[in-house]
Amino acid sequence: MSLDSLKSSLPDYAKDLKLNLSSVIGNSGLPAQQLWGTVLVTAIASRSAIVLRELEPEAKANLTPEAYTAAKSAAAVMAMNNVFYRTRHLLSDQEYGTLRAGLRMNIIGNPGVEKVDFELWSFAVSAINGCGACLDSHEQVLRKAGVDREVVQEAFKIASVIQAVGVTLDAEAVLSE
Repeated sequence: MSLDSLKSSLPDYAKDLKLNLSSVIGNSGLPAQQLWGTVLVTAIASRSAIVLRELEPEAKANLTPEAYTAAKSAAAVMAMNNVFYRTRHLLSDQEYGTLRAGLRMNIIGNPGVEKVDFELWSFAVSAINGCGACLDSHEQVLRKAGVDREVVQEAFKIASVIQAVGVTLDAEAVLSE
């Protein structure tokens, strides 16, 4: 299955999602590695088996083995970090912010791909998981590295569309039971 079968699976009422999915993937200005890494990490972060099953083969075909592994690593570490840092940020007791995290996240320092790509993927996962602290942190790293706002926005556009496709298709699967 593929991107086309994913689009054809969307119900008529989600025509905007179908068009947006075509646009954010088919008309993206991102380099192939950034695009397909972002697609893969957001498919994983969406928690939708349908979306991941459909998009993973195409992402894998468009990524080097190192980028494929790095993208999955970004999804994994950010699943942990987003919960940790979002919780610490949301607690009214600011003293938690002074405590050592004590969590291993070595992959961030040595991801096996360009740092900008990994940061973009981490940012996209954080958009889906709603961690403002992580969004700010990764956006600042990207901007300091010279990444334009349009590129950053492209990542969260992809994240928003893939998340919405996952929610829609998962709901349809439940409703059709």
